[in-house]
Amino acid sequence: MARKKFWEIFKENPNGSLTPLKTISVNGVEFNSQVSFGPGVNFGGVNFHLFKNLDIAVEEKDHALVIKGFYK
Repeated sequence: MARKKFWEIFKENPNGSLTPLKTISVNGVEFNSQVSFGPGVNFGGVNFHLFKNLDIAVEEKDHALVIKGFYK
């Protein structure tokens, strides 16, 4: 398992939405850099806006980063 900075995985757009920088998978739901989501939107049961600036535990699998958890 690797530890990555939040901003190594996501970028914040001018409208405040987040976009993954590469394909990620969370709780079996996969999405790529063509997806943007605003505050309050859950992907795989996670509202990523609540975890901005935290480090993320990830595993690289196939073509995606699998999100395993967050460090506080």
